[in-house]
Amino acid sequence: MIRKIHIVDYGLGNLFSVASAIKRVGFNPVFVTTPDDCKFADFLVLPGVGAFQKGMHSLQSCGLIDGILSHAKQGKPLLGICLGMQMLFESSEENGFFEGLGLIPGHVKRIVDDQSEIKIPHIGWSSLSATNGMLASVVEQKFMYFVHSYYPMTDAKYCVAKANYQGVEITAMVNKDNIWGCQFHPEKSGEDGLILFERILKSFE
Repeated sequence: MIRKIHIVDYGLGNLFSVASAIKRVGFNPVFVTTPDDCKFADFLVLPGVGAFQKGMHSLQSCGLIDGILSHAKQGKPLLGICLGMQMLFESSEENGFFEGLGLIPGHVKRIVDDQSEIKIPHIGWSSLSATNGMLASVVEQKFMYFVHSYYPMTDAKYCVAKANYQGVEITAMVNKDNIWGCQFHPEKSGEDGLILFERILKSFE
């Protein structure tokens, strides 16, 4: 039974908010700061706030990329949150073109172009719409908290839920085998966010 949840600490992200949420749903949060730490993790959470390039550079500087990839390729569960979710994908166009971890097929793009009248970043609460039966009961029409200007484009089979931001469909939640991603912040989304967080964390027990 998984009781410890390891949080990747690479200098970016709401580490203590995530740790607090993990405690609230009955798990013990442990911070991962070295490649060796990844070897002992049963479940990794990759949080993140900020730009894609800086996130990948920070992971590389900390020597954590190989550890995360090894963890995922062993079939161990991994959850990416916000920027952490975006880095699970193959690439991003944020401030140029940059490669990601490549664990889920897809490319991260800007919500709208510079000429659009739609204001970004997307900050605030948006409701989710389930795109398949997976976790539909805990995501459908639930409001989650978003803070982002980019989102991943991926195959529909990996998309668990979407959100609508001023007419733009946002990939809000993804899953590929043992890998999960939330573009929103479940740890900041009230009781509904905690329920979803708990379901994901317990899905591999």
